[in-house]
Amino acid sequence: MATVQDRIDLMRSKSEHNMQGGGPNRVAKQHGKGKLTARERIEILFDEGTFVELDQFVKHRCTNFGQEKKDLPCEGVVTGYGTVNGRLVYAFAQDFTVEGGSLGEMHAKKIWKVQDMAMKMGAPIIGINDSGGARIQEAVDALSGYGGIFLRNTLASGVIPQISVIMGPCAGGAVYSPALTDFIYMVKNTSQMFITGPAVIKSVTAEEVTAEQLGGAMTHNSTSGVAHFAADTEEDCLNQIRYLLGFLPSNNMDDAPQADTGDDPSRMDEGLNTVIPDNPNMPYNMKDVIRMLVDNGEFYEAQEHYARNIITCFAHFDGRSVGIIANQPNVMAGCLDINASDKSSRFIRFCDAFNIPIVNLVDVPGFLPGTDQEYGGIIRHGAKMLYAYSEASVPKVTVITRKAYGGSYLAMCSRDLGADQVMAWPTSEIAVMGPAGAANVIFRKDPDVKQKTAEYIEEFATPYKAAERGYVDMVIEPSETRPRIITALNMLASKREDRPAKKHGNVPL
Repeated sequence: MATVQDRIDLMRSKSEHNMQGGGPNRVAKQHGKGKLTARERIEILFDEGTFVELDQFVKHRCTNFGQEKKDLPCEGVVTGYGTVNGRLVYAFAQDFTVEGGSLGEMHAKKIWKVQDMAMKMGAPIIGINDSGGARIQEAVDALSGYGGIFLRNTLASGVIPQISVIMGPCAGGAVYSPALTDFIYMVKNTSQMFITGPAVIKSVTAEEVTAEQLGGAMTHNSTSGVAHFAADTEEDCLNQIRYLLGFLPSNNMDDAPQADTGDDPSRMDEGLNTVIPDNPNMPYNMKDVIRMLVDNGEFYEAQEHYARNIITCFAHFDGRSVGIIANQPNVMAGCLDINASDKSSRFIRFCDAFNIPIVNLVDVPGFLPGTDQEYGGIIRHGAKMLYAYSEASVPKVTVITRKAYGGSYLAMCSRDLGADQVMAWPTSEIAVMGPAGAANVIFRKDPDVKQKTAEYIEEFATPYKAAERGYVDMVIEPSETRPRIITALNMLASKREDRPAKKHGNVPL
């Protein structure tokens, strides 16, 4: 008869076996690809010694078409919870050393459990994906597993932050769980996402493409816009996630955490007075403006390599977490196009869902003209921005630095679209269209067209007409923008809005 100590020893033995994953050979192969194991990733992600593993002894119920039932330690996925910077976070990490991290019925149910727990506790969840896909032997049970994950992703959307990390292959139906989450991280040269792989594409279309070209980190960060962040290494990626979480609340009922940045809220920067070129057609780098405004010049940009004509980033103002949306005059003159509209709309809705105030920096000459944009549906895509800003009930502060023309001015959150406070620099031009173009239309038959045009530009290429009508709350010196924004955010901290009762709106997707 087994003693108590015998039973404890058996438990330890089973646990130690599970901790080894697929064994030393497969672990060595994983390391040889420049990849960490599931447990090594979790160690970096969580505060030291805080991770609590769940369901370590879960086993699948599948036999491989008459063959012996395989031993798959931890069912190929490590799940549990711990703290990141002292705050509760849930996670799952697929283990590629165990049957290629493939997903079956019980593998999925382990993921379901932490998804459900994260929702109940109101805590972020992080999914580390490194899998060959569905476990073919489990057929419909594996598909059901994915379906349950997708449903939970959708139910959790806007309730808790969901972050997906691609650290290996993620193909077929598996890609849709990350796509349903808030942010996707990828690692250069070692992670790929695609619906169909290179071999299938070649057999169907005769196109030859490598896995990295088809679905690598930079493909999805710069071309498709599917991913939001690209890291150089896995360690860098996991540390970036820890940094991102510092800007986010744990759930939609909490405020974002307040940071002690040590930067003076009254600080002014004379450099802002000279950042705008005298020639209104000359570009400048809006990121320089952001650095001069935010705490310690630090901001964290989402989708840095995609739709670079608009900037979406997190930063702090007097320790308060904010989302910034800013036109980038350095790229396409800061025009809004299809991709910029989609990128900013999604970021606006994330900030609104999680009580993160929005600061808008506006220098926009219009929507990008051209048949490609019109045929691609710029009307529908641009409407997403109008919808997202109008729907957002968080504090919204708009600063117009230079051009603010036509519908693109409205799309960057004018007072009419719900901006709570609108500030303009003396260099700003707020109008239906550029003043020179407008004057040419108005005075085209006037014999003194040149003189009239010059007078029109002098009067209307300013923020003062908009200020006269109350569309601009204040015209400010650029150097005082930071304290003005902070004062506005402090004033708006208690903002509440009542909206019409409805099930949900119909976004122009």
